[in-house]
Amino acid sequence: MDLFYTNLIYIIPCMGLIGILVMLAKSRWVSRQESGDETMNTLAGYIASGSMAFLRAEWKILSYFVIIGAALLAWSGTLVETSSWVIAISFIIGAFTSALAGYIGMNIATKANVRTTQAARTSLARALKVSFTGGSVMGLGVAGLAVMGLGILFIVFYQMYVVSVGGSVNGAGMEKALEVLAGFSLGAESIALFARVGGGIYTKAADVGADLVGKVEAGIPEDDVRNPATIADNVGDNVGDVAGMGADLFGSYVATILATMVLGREIVSADSFGGIAPVLLPMLIAGIGLLFSIVSTAFVRIKNETDSVQNALNTGNWLSIILTAIASYFAVQWLLPDTMSIRGVSFEKTDVFFSIVVGLIVGTLMSLITEYYTAMGKRPVLSIVNRSGTGHATNIIGGISVGMESTLMPAVVLALGIYGSYYFAGLYGVAIAAAGMMATTAMQLAIDAFGPIADNAGGIAEMSKLPEEVRRRTDNLDAVGNTTAATGKGFAIASAALTSLALFAAFVGIAGINSIDIYKANVLAGLFVGGMIPYIFSSLAIAAVGRAAMDMVQEVRRQFREIPGIMEYKAKPEYEKCIAISTKASIREMLLPGAIAIIVPVLIGFSLGPEVLGGLLAGVTVSGVLLGMFQSNAGGAWDNAKKSFEKGADIKGEIFYKNSDPHKASVTGDTVGDPFKDTSGPSMNILIKLMSIVSLIIAPHIAVGPSANAESSGIKKQASPIEHTVKPNSISLLGKTDAEVLDFRK
Repeated sequence: MDLFYTNLIYIIPCMGLIGILVMLAKSRWVSRQESGDETMNTLAGYIASGSMAFLRAEWKILSYFVIIGAALLAWSGTLVETSSWVIAISFIIGAFTSALAGYIGMNIATKANVRTTQAARTSLARALKVSFTGGSVMGLGVAGLAVMGLGILFIVFYQMYVVSVGGSVNGAGMEKALEVLAGFSLGAESIALFARVGGGIYTKAADVGADLVGKVEAGIPEDDVRNPATIADNVGDNVGDVAGMGADLFGSYVATILATMVLGREIVSADSFGGIAPVLLPMLIAGIGLLFSIVSTAFVRIKNETDSVQNALNTGNWLSIILTAIASYFAVQWLLPDTMSIRGVSFEKTDVFFSIVVGLIVGTLMSLITEYYTAMGKRPVLSIVNRSGTGHATNIIGGISVGMESTLMPAVVLALGIYGSYYFAGLYGVAIAAAGMMATTAMQLAIDAFGPIADNAGGIAEMSKLPEEVRRRTDNLDAVGNTTAATGKGFAIASAALTSLALFAAFVGIAGINSIDIYKANVLAGLFVGGMIPYIFSSLAIAAVGRAAMDMVQEVRRQFREIPGIMEYKAKPEYEKCIAISTKASIREMLLPGAIAIIVPVLIGFSLGPEVLGGLLAGVTVSGVLLGMFQSNAGGAWDNAKKSFEKGADIKGEIFYKNSDPHKASVTGDTVGDPFKDTSGPSMNILIKLMSIVSLIIAPHIAVGPSANAESSGIKKQASPIEHTVKPNSISLLGKTDAEVLDFRK
């Protein structure tokens, strides 16, 4: 048992490695599936090459950002004792890994799309298996890279800054180790923001152009091969909803675990791991969630054409949550001591488990609420369908109303979750609740990523003129995919709220302030500025989509007008020109919104101090969470209202189909909702966490006093503080002998 205790830290990256190995096996299985006829493969080749062209252009620009950012971090790391230039290395690794996570998802998606189309020629069950396996490759890749990367870097930095000097587990060495590890999260979140915004601009510019000119003006199907923007639209599904989403969830996953580790450092813990059990717990929970997500993917299946795809996905999701909750209980009971304290507040290990359960419940409820507001056949979407019967304006009004209403229950659930997790284990409880919520990220992302794959599969089926039953099966998957995409975004935004509170608490401690006093005029001003930032960020992102979409609309109209024979299938559209428009626009337009998230905290922090910066973060968090929910849910509801007409929608006893006036009104609503749900809305969670991480990293440079680890208003009984040094078993686990340990000062 002692050997297992001393080597637990090495087990964590091994869990990540297992996830990556399973990912490789699933990727190989997808690649071996039939890819259809020559036409299907040609179209899939256009999509794959367009996707890679975008990523290469994006990576070229972001490489400059990474080099400059790393240089600044290396320089700043030499200015204060609690920092280190090594943070620049950590930042580069985080940026690279985030980009790799996006590439893994996009690479498999561009293989799985055409294979899903081919599978749909056989059965719905087969198509679901191929598309979901493709999605699970992305989910396991993201979670596996995060767990393995964090585990390995923590071992290295813990050895470097704590063990090698024999420092206190709660002291400056551990603080430096975790601050350097924060560079990994900063790199991941920075790339995620640019990837999500850039990919979102790309996909929505193409989507809007394809919809407005193709469906509304020309009256041809959405994915008709005659539409010049249709290939760019399908490319956008990959670079925005897959590559961008992969980088997004990777950054969110890492930030959540890191926030819990930073607060875990402050806990006084008499455990068998030298006092670092609260730091190890979030990584262990993430590894457990990854393993049970692997198990649960085997249960996502259907047998008949009439079986519910949504129910199959829910089965896998629920199973992963339940198994993770059960395993978390035993992990907490084994890992943590009976009682702990943080900032003078004590709690028990059972309280930590209850906080994890709260996080899992919050994540589940957020998914269910989002599903209700965005799923076909539910009251919110049906209300938009009915309003489409009276025109475009009433459709827009209905969608906005649904989006605003959809913030009510999530806000209540988040508030109760924050209060409940804080009641059980203080600020560490809030952080570990977020870690519990994100533990099943591999499954959540697999469910999310299967949607764009199914969407692409439907496009290939339409462009290849396959039988109607094939498109019916892919449409079935796509409609469910719209809902799962919306629930995934709601899940990510909810995690941002809990994670940002944990990062906020860590920032307060490192910056040496005890509270954020909004009675102070400058702090209140910071609060208002923070509340404004998500709106100006969204404005820039949506305006960028609008400008790019205008260029796309003009290009599609030009081709219809100047290339004779397109409508008669006698001439091939110039797909590459539409791809170029989206690529150039997205690369150009992603820079300013991304810069805001990084530059504003630095300017406010160094010019006005940490307390004003704290007010800014509070405003960004509350405003960004609510605005993100509104935009994501409104966009998802508009999209499925449009799809309702494609199946046949009942408005006051009359059935309306494609190309009817209500359908055209729903297309307008979907066009408005596109940048909401795929560009600005899902970017809110990255914006919130990135600004918090930047603030955490600059905290030592703007600190006004010692770390605020003193008493705070709290819960339960007070505990006497205990100072722990690194124990022999925890040092030997990192390659030190017990004899060497004897020389360390306690």
